[in-house]
Amino acid sequence: MTPETLLSAPLSLDDPLVLAALVAAGTVLLILILLIVTLARAGRSARTAEELARQMGGLGQAVQVLGHGQDQLTGSLRTVSDAQATAQTQTVQVMEARLAEVQRQMQERLHENAMRSARALTDMQERMNETLQGSTVKTTQSLTQLQERLATIDKAQENITRLSGDVLSLQDILSNKQTRGAFGEIQLTDIVSKALPKDSYALQATLSNGRRADCLIHLPNPPGPIVIDSKFPLEAYEALRNADTQWELNEAAKALRVAVRSHIKAISERYIIDGETADGALMFLPSEAVYAELHANFPEVVRDGFEARVWIVSPTTCMATLNTMRAILKDARMREQAGAIRKTLKQLHRDVEMVVERVQKLDTHFTQARADLDGIGVAAERAGKRAARLDNFDFEELEPDRAEPRVVPLPKA
Repeated sequence: MTPETLLSAPLSLDDPLVLAALVAAGTVLLILILLIVTLARAGRSARTAEELARQMGGLGQAVQVLGHGQDQLTGSLRTVSDAQATAQTQTVQVMEARLAEVQRQMQERLHENAMRSARALTDMQERMNETLQGSTVKTTQSLTQLQERLATIDKAQENITRLSGDVLSLQDILSNKQTRGAFGEIQLTDIVSKALPKDSYALQATLSNGRRADCLIHLPNPPGPIVIDSKFPLEAYEALRNADTQWELNEAAKALRVAVRSHIKAISERYIIDGETADGALMFLPSEAVYAELHANFPEVVRDGFEARVWIVSPTTCMATLNTMRAILKDARMREQAGAIRKTLKQLHRDVEMVVERVQKLDTHFTQARADLDGIGVAAERAGKRAARLDNFDFEELEPDRAEPRVVPLPKA
């Protein structure tokens, strides 16, 4: 057993080294007992004494050897004890270091968990604050919108009140024949100005017969310029609306038929002129209610207008008719500009052809330039390979391989 093994081995009665030390101690004790017995028998012969002396000398040497071994065993036991104490101390220190490291790691993890929990709590508080602020802002916006809507409702109520007064004033206007005519002209002017270009109509135009039309639309032939008249007898319609008895209703209906037919006849005679205007005219009704009443309850009057080539229109149907006229004007102007358009298209076609030719020439130049670049690349690659081949030449190695001798032989005489 080596000293390192003795140092690292623990002290135990099961250890053979310890048992050997105990056996040696017992042997020394037994020898001492035998020596005492031998001395007690000192009366034996000299030969026995000499043998005994010699044995005692051997025993003394054995005792010295055993003492020396016991000293070595004691030193070994002391060394083992010191090593065991040192190992225990180192083990305790390592355990304490590991325990300190574990405690440090636990503290760091607890600190990290605490910081993470604090950050999560802070983020949650920030989100809750943002949510509360967003809810507050939304609530404020909702209240603001509600206040704005209430203000809009109040304004609408004021407008309704003002409109009620305007309706009453409109009734006053319509009750007067002159003001009713002016109102119809204003409404017709507004509709026509929104539907047609300014150069396609004329207001208060005077015809060749001396009659002044409320609006004359300059349509191409056919159909030619067409007149729109905005005057309409509204008294019969008011009487029809205000009739209380059946007799008053019948009388008001008769008066309305007579008034409308008379107005249709007047428009046909005044505003339809052969060779100057279209073969028809428009009678503008400033009220949708009157237009609906005529088509619902007086269809024969509408048919009389068709026969007289006088077309009855309301603000809505007048806008639709004017949009159709606008399309006709646009088509006529397109036909007038057809020659210029064809000329411009020819020029555009020639410009496109020139662009195509130039693109083809440019593509040819690009193709030639690409081929030149490819040739330059191939030449450069070939030159590089040749330069690399020159760099790899070793003239010193090539000299011994020459077949011709260095010395030129002299010719024989």
